[in-house]
Amino acid sequence: MHRTALTTLATAQFTVVLSTSVVNVALPQIRDGVGLSPDGTAWVVNAYGLAFGALLLLGGRAADLLGPRRVLTAGLALFAAASVAAGLADGPWLLIGSRAVQGIGAAAAAPAALALLVGLFPPGAARARALGVWGAVSGAGGAAGVLLGGVLTEAVGWRWIFHVCALLAALALAAALRTVPPDAPRGGVAPSAGLPGALVGAAAVVTLVQGLTSARADGWASPAVLGPLAAAALLLLLFRRTQRRSAAPLVPPGLLSSGTVRPANLLMALLGAVWVGLFFFLPLLQQQVLGAGPLATGLAQLPLAVANMAGAALAPRLAGTLGPHRTLATALLAQAAGLLWLALLAAPGTALAVLTAPTVLIGLGLGTAFVQLTGAAVDGVRPEHTGVAGGLVNTTRQLGGAVGLALLSTASAATPATTHRTAFLLTAALATTAAALTPALLRTTTTEGATR
Repeated sequence: MHRTALTTLATAQFTVVLSTSVVNVALPQIRDGVGLSPDGTAWVVNAYGLAFGALLLLGGRAADLLGPRRVLTAGLALFAAASVAAGLADGPWLLIGSRAVQGIGAAAAAPAALALLVGLFPPGAARARALGVWGAVSGAGGAAGVLLGGVLTEAVGWRWIFHVCALLAALALAAALRTVPPDAPRGGVAPSAGLPGALVGAAAVVTLVQGLTSARADGWASPAVLGPLAAAALLLLLFRRTQRRSAAPLVPPGLLSSGTVRPANLLMALLGAVWVGLFFFLPLLQQQVLGAGPLATGLAQLPLAVANMAGAALAPRLAGTLGPHRTLATALLAQAAGLLWLALLAAPGTALAVLTAPTVLIGLGLGTAFVQLTGAAVDGVRPEHTGVAGGLVNTTRQLGGAVGLALLSTASAATPATTHRTAFLLTAALATTAAALTPALLRTTTTEGATR
């Protein structure tokens, strides 16, 4: 029974990750199909990412208070409906709005699915194997999105990108209703008690990510950057105040000091910066410097995806042999080595196939590190708080990626002749820093119950 439920949860995670990358290759066709402006085209990506990143914590907290199965099925149903609307959109605002609603559904489904996985599989080998599957499908979803987006756009048109997402979400929803155990009765405070703080927190994340995203194009001194960043700082202060007064705070007291939650989230933020930086600059290197087309770029990233899946699948065995912390440090150093290797190859005239070896090394490290940090982020957390712990680790990865990409873009733009090389050198430095900080996970921390 648990294996079939794991398949369902993995399908939900695959669908969420797929939708983050499936539109990228098809953006020119989507722009022409609904009459988007250049700025509007970027919002096809940003609307989903902002809604998803801003509401992950709320989705996780809702899973704890309402029940993860209820929140998972509601999120999948909303995601499927929004995907159908996006595929039928005949104007810019309907498409962008549908993408935002997709992100809301994904923000509910992703932490709820992780909470269910943690609840179904107790700490130890069984949970490690389940998290290995989780990490593998996450890697597969990102790569499949690039490839599937190119294939569907060329074969049947861009609208089928969204129809396929709707179909996958509907299949996951039907399977969840059959295979996932019902939620246990929930008591305590009403879920609405924490709604004001949740809305303030979501607004803070949206404005922060928007400001950081604008920095890539407008520069750090632009009002389009400074305004949102200042607003985000004020909203974060207000969020902290509401959390202290709330009967149902978005982040329960003691969560960050339980198990290895705090250091795992710090390292996940660094990994998010490496992850997003890689997948932003690698396609640009392949297309702008090496002259590959969209479909060839997608195919060239398949070895990276397969290696990512292999690293995730092997993570539990490696942790059993080397120990979890040595495994994590080794995985991060493997990424750093692969990124340094890419920096040496980031020059015109390099054959596309030459990138295979370093990207495979990076993929193995990414998959392994993702599984180890996801497991560490929920280790020692009370069962009724696994949803928000899952939302938190996903949020830190999203924010780490947004901050990292803004800084990487700014730094690499200062050396336009060697933009890609600079970006890969900087991401290698981030991975090395994360490896150096890994011993923080070895520190003994209190359990959440002991902090109360």
